[in-house]
Amino acid sequence: MSSAAAHQPRKRFGQHFLHDPMVIDRIVMAIRPIPGQRLVEIGPGLGALTIPLLRAAGELDAVELDRDLPEPLQARCQGIGTLRIYQADALTFNFAALRGSAANPRLRIAGNLPYNIATPLLFHLLTQAIHLHDLHLMLQQEVAQRMAAGPGDPAYGRLSVMVQYRCRVELLFTVGPGAFRPPPKVQSTVVRLVPRETLAVAVQDEARLAEVVRLAFAQRRKTLRNSLREVLDAAEIKAAGVEPGARPETLDLAAFAALSDALTDRRRNG
Repeated sequence: MSSAAAHQPRKRFGQHFLHDPMVIDRIVMAIRPIPGQRLVEIGPGLGALTIPLLRAAGELDAVELDRDLPEPLQARCQGIGTLRIYQADALTFNFAALRGSAANPRLRIAGNLPYNIATPLLFHLLTQAIHLHDLHLMLQQEVAQRMAAGPGDPAYGRLSVMVQYRCRVELLFTVGPGAFRPPPKVQSTVVRLVPRETLAVAVQDEARLAEVVRLAFAQRRKTLRNSLREVLDAAEIKAAGVEPGARPETLDLAAFAALSDALTDRRRNG
């Protein structure tokens, strides 16, 4: 029995190993890796995506939490290309430290993200978006839909606003449970994120934008007058050009930017 077949997926790591060759081919075709690019795979697992990426690009960095997987994966990739595996938690990993050459300084991220950490991992990656060229990620379909949702959509929320502020979002294709071992109980979606050269809206302070969005959606059925009352009063919300009686799911990025700047001005003026 091979080491790949012998490894039992671990629930605590949210492991669902991709094995469908047609799905793997579609992901690789979407990424279109070429030599000279700095590719980073999150959660390489048993190497289903690692091997074709390495074969196409010639070198690859990978971040893997499960300490039992790097050694057999390194052995399987022997002679294919240069594989550097970091046994680490992607939630705290400094991806910026892997930046490439002056010719190709930004990273291309790929990965089948564990569903139990997908949202916090996305927020962590967004903090390093300036160092990223693009991201191709397999996610739970529900999370992918939240990333792409617009105002008025039931899926629209904090993740939608903060992802779209920094990135263009493209839902590529859906993957059924049978493509994985063990099969998850949900559908999956492959998503392409491309960090914006110019951010979707201009704000004075990105930390204030994150604060306003977090507070607004903390209790999404509340009006802004109630959800933001600890940081902005109704008059300040109205002066920003936003209706205090509105609910957060109706606001676009420009409205959140206006509220963010109102909060920045309030804090600056004491």
